[in-house]
Formats: sequence, structure tokens, C-alpha cells
Amino acid sequence: MKIALVSPYDYAFPSGVNIHIARLQENFTGMGHQVKIIAPSSKPHETRENGDIILFGRPIPIRASGSVVRSPVSPGLVFSSRIKDVLKAERFDVIHIHEPLMPTLATAVLHHSSEELTVGTFHAFRTRSWGYPFWKPICLGRWFNKLDGRIAVSNAAKEFVSKYFPGDYKIIPNGIDLPHFAGEVTPLPQFCDGKLNLLFVGRMEKRKGFKYLLGAYEKVKKEFPECRLIVVGPQGRSWQKYQKLVMKHNLRDVVFAGYVSYDDLPRYYKSADIFCSPATDKESFGLVLLEAMAVGKPTVVSNIEGYAAVVSHGVDGLLVKPRDEQALADALLQLLQDKPLRESMGAMGKVKARDYDWETVSQQVMSYYQDLLEGRPLVISEEITCAQEGSTHLGAACQ
Repeated sequence: MKIALVSPYDYAFPSGVNIHIARLQENFTGMGHQVKIIAPSSKPHETRENGDIILFGRPIPIRASGSVVRSPVSPGLVFSSRIKDVLKAERFDVIHIHEPLMPTLATAVLHHSSEELTVGTFHAFRTRSWGYPFWKPICLGRWFNKLDGRIAVSNAAKEFVSKYFPGDYKIIPNGIDLPHFAGEVTPLPQFCDGKLNLLFVGRMEKRKGFKYLLGAYEKVKKEFPECRLIVVGPQGRSWQKYQKLVMKHNLRDVVFAGYVSYDDLPRYYKSADIFCSPATDKESFGLVLLEAMAVGKPTVVSNIEGYAAVVSHGVDGLLVKPRDEQALADALLQLLQDKPLRESMGAMGKVKARDYDWETVSQQVMSYYQDLLEGRPLVISEEITCAQEGSTHLGAACQ
């Protein structure tokens, strides 16, 4: 089967959506399917060297929902004859668009799709959207109705988009690279000095709630001096602001590690005793929570919908009230002072993480394609079956 995976975001930047698409491509290709990625890129030459990708649009940084996304915004893409010509020439069986209502590349591909099976995955979660109700009667409603199938990565993502576009949605979560995180790695020696390590991984955006973790850490440090806070995330203005705040409050043992490569990230998780993510809202799914769980670490996280769908309170982690420094401090202290509880929660998290391996998630997506394709020409169904059985020849007859 020939599949197009469409990203609205700059493929030169490894965002969550782009990683999701890359892993689907990898696993679908392993099943025997032919897969191409359609995306914008700010580094087209470099992007083309790293995969089978069709590039459209010039991405620009846009502030949205407390974050920065890089996406093309030119309305001309919607009317691009080149997109129409490429889709006609490629003759995809399935076009799978991630954030299908995100202007303008995602909506352009959806606009020009015709006979292909079109599937959309909705990743985002917000409390409200100004764009959806404004643009729905103008164009988004018509394009939404072109989708043959709709996936949401979590109940939070489903409930958000359903407020504006009611319909049937299949819940298929994000995945994690289980062998990468659950494999045998050694902790970083500089953090193996007897102190217990708290770990934060993420961008220093307001919605990530890092200021509440710093406030909680100040309380924790007074009662449990032999602890350390390790902060992993790209540098920026907020990063510098928090460094100054640490110095102002004379907080000891706060390590700003900065950006950490994907290859080195498991060693930071391995060095941690507790993983903490105090995000305040707008999280549709807790990917970093699952990465920590895969390494066998207990989690202390905000009780927001996207995280509560991943963490079982008292089983593999603790859920605390968002924006509550004292509640966060109490939960961290509870785990710091109870090694057996840390170990049992870490073990339970490791079991849960297995359900989110990319191979499992990719098979769920492929099975959904298959369900949607029932009733279509038999040759497509045969192609799916053959690929799942390991055929390397697209459309080969099953033996």
C-alpha cells in the first residue's frame, strides 16, 4: 500500500508530531508498505538527505497556545496546482494528515485529496480555540467532512476537537521508542554521589509549570537536603530567567543541563530517582512521562487530563493539583522518603510503558486503515494483508 504522512510543521525541527510521523514511517516501511512524508522544511537540502520526503511551503515561527510552532501560513498553498499534481502523480492509497485542520499545508493537502482514503490525527489540547469556530463555516467544516477516519491521541485531544467538530474518533496514543529508553544504559557519574535526583524534561514555557517545581523544590530542600534538581531543556529567555531565580533564592543543587541529545536522554532518566512534570494545562498526552516510566522511574505530575490518562495515581506515580507548590512538594517528599514505594511505582510504570511501543501503536494505526478500507477494491485489502505478512512487493498476491 502507498501511504502519505503529512506534517504541517517544519520537518527540520524534531517536534512531537514530526517524531510521531517518522516512527510511523519507519514501522510502516518495515511492514512492507511504501511511505512518503509531505511536510515543510526550513532546511530543505538537509531534510531531503534524511528521508523520502516531499517538501511544500516555507515555515515561519508562530506563537500559539503558549508555545511556538513553525508552519507555513501562505493561503496560496491551498490553491497550489503543484500539490494537486503531486497527489495525482503519486496515487496514494492513504493520505494520513496530522493536525488536518492546521493551516495551510495540512488543509491544502486535504483540499486537494480526492479518491484516496484520508485520515486525520488530532494531537492538540486547549481549553478553547478562536480559529475553529471562526473558520468552520467558511472552509474548515467542508474540509473536516472530507476525512474518512479521525484519530485522537488521547481523550483530552478528542474532547477538545469534538467541541467544534463532533464525530467518531478512534483513540490511538502517541508511542515511545521502547528499546531506546528501556534498554540497558548507565547513569551519569556526576549524579551518582548519594543524593536523590529529581528530573524535569521539557521546554521552559509557561504552560510547563516549571516555576511551581522551583517553588516546591525550595520547600523540599529544607526538609530533605540530600536531593538535587536536574533540568533538561533547550536554552532561551525563560531558561535564563529561572537561572537568575535560582541564584536569587540561593537554591543549591539545581543543575541546568540545557539541551540533551536524543541519544543521551535515557541516561538522564536513568540518573533520576523521581521524574516530575508540573504542567498547568494544554497537554494532550504525557510522552515524557512514558519515557520516564520505560526507564522504571516513578512520576509526580499535575492532575491534568492529558497526564491523568497516562499516570495511575498511587500505582505508577502521583497526581497533584496543578499550580500548587505545597501539594507538589508533599508528593515529592513522600517518594523521596519511601524507597520501596519509588521502586514499586517504577516497576509498574515500566510494565505500562510496554503498551506504548511504536511497533504496537503503528499496528493499531494500520488496523484502523484496514477497517476503513473495508468495502473498497479487493486489491487494496490484499496489499495490506500481504504487507503485514512480510511481503516486500506492493500488491503481490498472497501465497
